[in-house]
Amino acid sequence: MPQNKYLRLSGLEPLIVTPETNFVNIGERTNVTGSRKFLRLIKEERYEEALEIARTQVEGGAQIIDINMDEGMLDGVYAMTVFLNLIAAEPDIARVPVMIDSSKWEIIEAGLKVTQGKSVVNSISLKEGKDNFIRQAKLIKRYGAAVIVMAFDENGQADTYERRIEICKRSYDVLVNEVGFAAEDIIFDPNIFPVATGMEEHKRNALDFFNATKWIRENLPHAHVSGGVSNVSFSFRGNDKVREAMHSAFLYHAIQHGMTMGIVNPEMLEVYDEIPKDLLERVEDVLLNRREDATERLLDFAENIKGDTKNTEKVVQEWRSGSVQERITHALVKGIDEFIEKDVEEARLSAAKPIEVIEINLMTGMNVVGDLFGSGKMFLPQVVKSARVMKKAVAYLLPFIEASKNNVKSTNAKILMATVKGDVHDIGKNIVSVVLACNNYEIIDLGVMVPPEKIIEAAVKENVDIIGLSGLITPSLDEMVYLARELESRNINIPVMIGGATTSRAHTAVKIAPEYSHTVIHVNDASRAVTVAGNLINAAGKAEYAQTLRAEYDELREGYLSRARDKHFLKIEDARNNKLKLDWENFEPVLPKFQGVKTIEVDPEILIPYIDWTPFFRTWELFGKYPAILTDKIVGEEATALFKDAKQLLSQIFEEKRFTARGVFGVFEANQVNDDDIEIRDVKGNIVDKFLTLRQQSQKTKGAPNLALADFIAPKASNKKDFIGAFCVTTGFGVETWAAEFEKDLDDYNAIMVKALADRLAEAFAEYLHEKVRKESWGYASDENLTNEELIEEEYKGIRPAPGYPACPDHLEKPTIWKILDVESHIGVKLTENMAMWPASSVSGYYFANPQSKYFGLGKIKEDQVQDYAKRRGISTAEAQKWLGPNIVD
Repeated sequence: MPQNKYLRLSGLEPLIVTPETNFVNIGERTNVTGSRKFLRLIKEERYEEALEIARTQVEGGAQIIDINMDEGMLDGVYAMTVFLNLIAAEPDIARVPVMIDSSKWEIIEAGLKVTQGKSVVNSISLKEGKDNFIRQAKLIKRYGAAVIVMAFDENGQADTYERRIEICKRSYDVLVNEVGFAAEDIIFDPNIFPVATGMEEHKRNALDFFNATKWIRENLPHAHVSGGVSNVSFSFRGNDKVREAMHSAFLYHAIQHGMTMGIVNPEMLEVYDEIPKDLLERVEDVLLNRREDATERLLDFAENIKGDTKNTEKVVQEWRSGSVQERITHALVKGIDEFIEKDVEEARLSAAKPIEVIEINLMTGMNVVGDLFGSGKMFLPQVVKSARVMKKAVAYLLPFIEASKNNVKSTNAKILMATVKGDVHDIGKNIVSVVLACNNYEIIDLGVMVPPEKIIEAAVKENVDIIGLSGLITPSLDEMVYLARELESRNINIPVMIGGATTSRAHTAVKIAPEYSHTVIHVNDASRAVTVAGNLINAAGKAEYAQTLRAEYDELREGYLSRARDKHFLKIEDARNNKLKLDWENFEPVLPKFQGVKTIEVDPEILIPYIDWTPFFRTWELFGKYPAILTDKIVGEEATALFKDAKQLLSQIFEEKRFTARGVFGVFEANQVNDDDIEIRDVKGNIVDKFLTLRQQSQKTKGAPNLALADFIAPKASNKKDFIGAFCVTTGFGVETWAAEFEKDLDDYNAIMVKALADRLAEAFAEYLHEKVRKESWGYASDENLTNEELIEEEYKGIRPAPGYPACPDHLEKPTIWKILDVESHIGVKLTENMAMWPASSVSGYYFANPQSKYFGLGKIKEDQVQDYAKRRGISTAEAQKWLGPNIVD
């Protein structure tokens, strides 16, 4: 082959990549997934301002500009076409080649049709099979563009050296031999992944990239190599000094191995020769996988160079010079696991038996943790980090304990934990489990959706001291009642702790405790769990504790039932006569711009502005409103540390594309019928289904209506064509797998954090989509301009209630949403038998557009409405009572 087969690209000016070119820098700020500002300008069609971003990149030294218009609610074909046409009229921008970047072929082709010069397509791969790969490659060749090929095939992304070269070789052979693609126009992206994550399988990420790059350059003639450099330093988000060093060192070695171009932020680069030698040594140890402890050494070093700290060893030695007990206690309190194995080994060598290290050294440290937590000087996130250190220490000691055949019981008691049948939520349960484990309780965690038979069987088999039940959705309460009955019928005497979002002390006293003659207690947060568990197993005082508890619950139950009996309730007919009567004659519902069902998938990173952080802190039992909580005198310091960890993990989620954000929504013709029902019709006017709503029955003050959600939809008799929406969104796929990886590494802190963040992203997605529907798809509030705070305070027009929540406690409405939207087929979210959504980080509900619609609580309802509801739904009264139980007046 001729030796001058160089990659030739062009805008108005040529860019020829020769061996002397060294490295081609690709600018990515004209990418809607990489720049929030660019995304906002494109969405608002402020293209002239968007051009300034492109111009700034070229002036800053970008030799190619990457343009991406992939956003769920954006017309990517239109945006790509308009923007590239505008660039063509700007000579100072158009002089450099364009990289047309999209995961959607129609957007890539739209760009190819209008771009001038010779562009680069980013990207194609064998992900969808060879035939589609060839089809796209032939079209790219016809348009005269070069192409980036991802190391991705039908079996997934290449994550080892062998997989990288296997996929790149196969892709190259297909392109060159079957498509006739010019070899010099092929650019491989062999996947830059993070290093120093703490996971064994990630240790070779950088080295495998280097070696794959070298192999490609030596074995696939004339092909080039590119990649996104910032991915490699992902584990050190927030520590720019380390990241800059990592980027520079990575580029130094990658270029030596043959990397010819890539996306890198020049502002996040240190001059290679100016990287401090001690930092460079540790960075290169990680990148080149030169030492077994490379990650630990860099992590430790990084903790001490935030800012310009130079005296790393001195900082470490301040606590490393104490006694072994002082070091173990410090590590547990501070959540530092780097030296724990070394310290427990020292303790083991001086102990009579390995078990004593747990019973004496580790428990001494955990007692300090417990005291600090109990006195409010430590907070839940810190305790979970302490648990991570404790687990690592115990895991190290276990082989020695087993070898010594020591049968000494090393725990206070066994506690079985389970989320009940039909329920998939486990964040709260996991937090309580960690806190109890920190206090030397042996936890048997059965997971989620556990049937009562399995709970009882495991409790008996394992001879547990306490059963802990968790549930988030209303039907879970009924499962707990059923379990209490089963325990009673089998004459089992094991105390039961009840917890979860829908549970309460009143429900436990009124519904569960009467079914079980032994101890049942509601635990409302993790901080109380240790005290309660101690009281339940304390041989000297547990009988008295149980008796006192029973008396308290008897009194609470009688008082509750008396208040319910004394409160006046209307018959359902009278409540309907007092319904909300809106002026339908003078109201004209807004005709939606879109009717039918539509799916949406967005980059989770664009959801950040829509996150309500206050519930996130509440998950970790840090109470206060964001952002004020960050400066709170009591919890502010820990809230800030937790927030920093959350943002770092969020960055990893986005960089590694761990989560997807998928949704489906629909807008339908609708009218109120039979007072409390909402008839749903398709675009042709055919009835497709019906939503059933429930009406308040408590006696209202004069002039106040008894509300039902149906009141916000125009009655059929009004002859007004009204509309209703429905939706389901999820960010939950991949969450359980990743959390399990953390748990396998004994890292409960990040396992819980992953789930908490996925929940926040799901709620943010619901907020984001509702805004899009209000302003665009439905368009009844097209001029809305609210801040994030105003969105969180729900200051928008219309409401977004959800089945299972106060206005609509009926979870049986979910199957109707699933049917009309075909949720499972469109986005894969399923319903359990108790109507919990799986994956757990999912949100569903309705859209009401009426400006007078508002959120409300149903409150208590009478048996006559339960019977009426059962008849309307076509189920038995007993089945209706199961779903509406907590709302029924006894």
